Amino acid sequence: MVNKPIVLVARFLKVDGMALFPVILVRSKELLKDDVLIRHESIHLLQEAELLVVPFYLLYAFNYLVNLIRFKNHHKAYLNICFEREAYANEANKGYLQQRKWWAWVKYL
Repeated sequence: MVNKPIVLVARFLKVDGMALFPVILVRSKELLKDDVLIRHESIHLLQEAELLVVPFYLLYAFNYLVNLIRFKNHHKAYLNICFEREAYANEANKGYLQQRKWWAWVKYL
C-alpha cells in the first residue's frame, strides 16, 4: 500500500504540479482535488525514492538533454523523458500506485 503524499500549495509554480521529494507541490488550492495530477506526481515520488532522490534528478536531466538533441523541441523532449512516459501512461489508473513494480520506469527507456 502506498501512503498518501504530502501535498502543498505553491502559488509561484509555473506548472500545475511538481514532485519534490518528499512532497508534491501544486499551483493552486483547486489542484489539491485533481486525483490524476496527484497520482502523476506520486509516481514521480516513487521514482525519486527508488533512485535515492539525487540520481533521479540527474537521470531526469540527462534524459531530457538527450531527448532535446534528438527531437530539437522542448515539449517533445519533456514528454519522452522515461519518468514522464511512465507517469503519463499510468496517471489515470486508480490502482497503479498499489500494483506498480519497483523500477517500472525502466521499461519506458
